[in-house]
Amino acid sequence: MRSARLITVVIAATFTVGAFAADWPNWRGPDRNGIAPDTGINKDWNARPPQVLWQTPMHDDGYAGPSVAEGKVFIVDHDGADDVVRAIDLETGQDLWQARYPDLERADYGFTRSTPVYDSGRIYVVSYLGQVHCLDAATGETVWAVNMRRQFGGVSPQWGYAMSALIDGDRVVVVPGGPDACVAALDKATGETIWAGGGSDIPGYATPVKATIQEVDQYVVFAGKALIGVRAADGQLLWRVPWETDYDVNAATPIVSGDHIFITSNYRRGCAVIAIEADGPRIVWENKNMASHINTSVFYNGLMYGPSNPNLLCLNPGNGQIVWAQSGFERGGLVGVDGVLIAMAGASGDVVMVEATPERYHELGRIRPLGGQSWTAPIIANGRLIIRNKQALACLDLM
Repeated sequence: MRSARLITVVIAATFTVGAFAADWPNWRGPDRNGIAPDTGINKDWNARPPQVLWQTPMHDDGYAGPSVAEGKVFIVDHDGADDVVRAIDLETGQDLWQARYPDLERADYGFTRSTPVYDSGRIYVVSYLGQVHCLDAATGETVWAVNMRRQFGGVSPQWGYAMSALIDGDRVVVVPGGPDACVAALDKATGETIWAGGGSDIPGYATPVKATIQEVDQYVVFAGKALIGVRAADGQLLWRVPWETDYDVNAATPIVSGDHIFITSNYRRGCAVIAIEADGPRIVWENKNMASHINTSVFYNGLMYGPSNPNLLCLNPGNGQIVWAQSGFERGGLVGVDGVLIAMAGASGDVVMVEATPERYHELGRIRPLGGQSWTAPIIANGRLIIRNKQALACLDLM
């Protein structure tokens, strides 16, 4: 990609000498790129495997992701017909509060699958049925709630809403998928509608991305049948690239670098880099080398690392060619940190440390603290690795 060298310099500058740790308040981390800024982590897993600091049961039999802020782990669980937003002490693994609201009654690949987003003392959650809740991060009390289907005529994807909210300044950006309301911006303090627009595409499952492309602030949205750009100021549809996938499963978050966007979908659809130019979008290349079903790749030091069932791939985003591939990862997710990747083997639950290098697949260590199907991407916060399978959430020491 055109901006690969610049991004490489920025990433390299982030990793300074000594240890450093940070929160993980959003979907895909503090910089929304799937890369943790933590440094000084333990990389000798053979001699000193990471220890489990705590483990707590999950009751949703699913895939909701965690976030971390204020010394708390936030995650959406489920009980009966209620979603249960939990705030868990990062140090002890004990629940500090729980907030409940009615949602899906019967499991459908679990229940809510979004990640709670923390911002300025509040938590924002999108439910399976399209409810957007704003909660007080200290107490779990509801500040406001909006139902996207009622408010915007939203059409739920086949397997429910799965995207996380995007906080941008004073607004919460969501994807209702309604008539002339594919995308909506809500006031983050009140939940009032600022605008709805972006055309009438049905929603996909991916979280929207904020970007400045061709000097225009916009939201890049992987909808059910297209990739679209929506002007941040007023919701105007700026451009649209058709991208149809079986069952409308466009789930991996788009990766934006300068004026270029990488997308990938499963069901034999493949991947592409799209350039957004002054006169409209242009597909730079498209192939089937990477077909990510659920999880999003990490653009790290100029290369794309990501899942393409059953492989973990290193892909050259300049031409779409595979640099290396390693089987055994199925639909697992990954995170970049301190010059390495930590990837989940989706079927076995193995947690694997891999050197982030184009030279070859080089495994640095492998552990299995939970085991079993683990499709949820791992996160790293304050020197801790947080993972989950369908039955439990665990926190491990990475330092």
